[in-house]
Amino acid sequence: MSTNLDELKDLVAAIKADQQAQKDKEKRDSWTKFVSLSMICLAVLAAVATQRGAGYSSATMKQLNEATFNQAQASDQWAFYQAKGIKQSIYEQERDRLNALGAPEPKTLAAITSRIDRYEKEKKDISAEAHKFEGKRDEARTAATHAADASREMGLATTIFQIAIALGGVCLVVKKRWLWHSSLIAGSLAGAQMARVLLLP
Repeated sequence: MSTNLDELKDLVAAIKADQQAQKDKEKRDSWTKFVSLSMICLAVLAAVATQRGAGYSSATMKQLNEATFNQAQASDQWAFYQAKGIKQSIYEQERDRLNALGAPEPKTLAAITSRIDRYEKEKKDISAEAHKFEGKRDEARTAATHAADASREMGLATTIFQIAIALGGVCLVVKKRWLWHSSLIAGSLAGAQMARVLLLP
């Protein structure tokens, strides 16, 4: 009976020791739950950065399409301008020819001069329209360049976030606090990069 009681006491002592060892391990590793929480925060920020980067990429493509459209419109206007110039030149040559032949009929000369003046006015209007499209093209190109730069910079933030998350994952496996601190530093750098891009004018 005494042996059974001693065995029971030993078993209870072993269970208590095991429970205490488990508590001590949990206490030692309690910081790892903060690692997990920080990894979740970094993953959310990385997702936001990725989404914003994709938005900047879409804006780049949209602005490049806008620039191409406005360039085509400007080219059409310049072609129209040249056509009017050719017509004007034909009427100017006809006027010069009539003047060279002698006193042209005033009514004919007035009609030719009226056409020349009309083409000159139309060329000015067409030129103004072409310059307007070229201005829009240049604005779209500038906006595309800005969006492309923002996309590239946001891509850098996303990459740094991914590195921070990887460091945190390794930290959870090897239980090294310095890896967690490195992960937090990298995450802070990525957050600063993302904020800098979002605050760009």
